[in-house]
Amino acid sequence: MSDTDEEADTEAEEDAEPAVELGDGPDVAGEPVARVASRLTWPATRSDVRAQEGDATVRTPDGPTSLDAVLEESEVPLFESRDEFHEAVEDVVGSGPVATE
Repeated sequence: MSDTDEEADTEAEEDAEPAVELGDGPDVAGEPVARVASRLTWPATRSDVRAQEGDATVRTPDGPTSLDAVLEESEVPLFESRDEFHEAVEDVVGSGPVATE
């Protein structure tokens, strides 16, 4: 086995284990907004985001919420960056601890 093969095996093993151990606490419904944002390309129009990820359920302080509903309340027509998208979502849903099941 070559050094390259051994490095690939080591990397695969590292990727298989979570970087942070998960607790035994209650589940949190929905996805983090950052995860949804990572699947998009920027800049993006609100209609493009709704078409691509509108069916996603995001985590909010009030519980899981459809991204489509959040974007419907937002008045931002074009998100220039991931940060701008995240800020617009936070303006609608607020910030704070996320409710658990």
